[in-house]
Amino acid sequence: MNSANITAPNTDPTTSAIVCIRGISKTYSGGFQALKSINLDIRRGEIFALLGPNGAGKTTLIGIICGIVKASSGTVTADGHDTVRDYRAARASIGLVPQELHTDSFESVWSTARFSRGLFGKAPDDAHIEKVLRDLSLWDKRDAKIKTLSGGMKRRVLIAKALAHEPKILFLDEPSAGVDVELRHDMWAMVRELRANGTTVILTTHYIEEAEDMADRIGVISKGELILVEDKKVLMKKLGKKQLALTLRLPMTRIPAALADWSLELTDAGHTLVYSFDTQREETGIAALLRALGEHGIDFKDLRSSESSLEDIFVSLVHQPKQALL
Repeated sequence: MNSANITAPNTDPTTSAIVCIRGISKTYSGGFQALKSINLDIRRGEIFALLGPNGAGKTTLIGIICGIVKASSGTVTADGHDTVRDYRAARASIGLVPQELHTDSFESVWSTARFSRGLFGKAPDDAHIEKVLRDLSLWDKRDAKIKTLSGGMKRRVLIAKALAHEPKILFLDEPSAGVDVELRHDMWAMVRELRANGTTVILTTHYIEEAEDMADRIGVISKGELILVEDKKVLMKKLGKKQLALTLRLPMTRIPAALADWSLELTDAGHTLVYSFDTQREETGIAALLRALGEHGIDFKDLRSSESSLEDIFVSLVHQPKQALL
């Protein structure tokens, strides 16, 4: 698939792009092509979730946007600044929380966050640093050496460093990896507050339920290609499926040929009959199906419905042939 077809530049003046990615490709010296002509606009003030399996190219793309990795071709602008030609201005608008826990172990939490702000040319603002540390439940640890902290607390410090210079764009690369539930809840509450105050948040995550809960838009990357970008609600509506599971009174060995036109599947060793239907159709066909089952003497004792989650959609997208997405 040509990603330019699904990620055309945004032309809506009410949702201007703060990150513009054009034709970004990356081929490493060994010949491995990590990214293939990525085109994407990330809107100002949105939460954008970039989903993909391990090795799909998520971290490489973030590294290029942040100026850590050099692209083989293409351009990126962040808040109007080219990330290569005007690196310092572009990077000053970006906060990055990387996957890896690397920070100066012998410094205190307070001095690390304060120093990080100065790195980006911002004047000292102890009130802002205090607010960030309090929001991340780090205030009580402000004088502690980072080497004495738990892994979850070190993750909080990385987030504090990324927010110290008040960036307009915040990248969270697998921020929930290896952290406790309390931090996860604190972090997402803070992300919502940042978005409410105008910060653009781009996250990668293996916790797809978080993307389903948090994101405004979803991008799916697979084998270096951006295969889909869509508003979350639209994606759920377009690709989500509903299923009706009927628990049969008597198990079946096969579905009668007369019911072959229905989207039916036998599961649970023939004890459950599952009917899948399109959520966008005006008629679900359930009533007609139940009549047809009665006419063929197929009785059931219970039924329940379910709807696809974002995880179901994600798995189907990255495993189906590329032609099916055209």
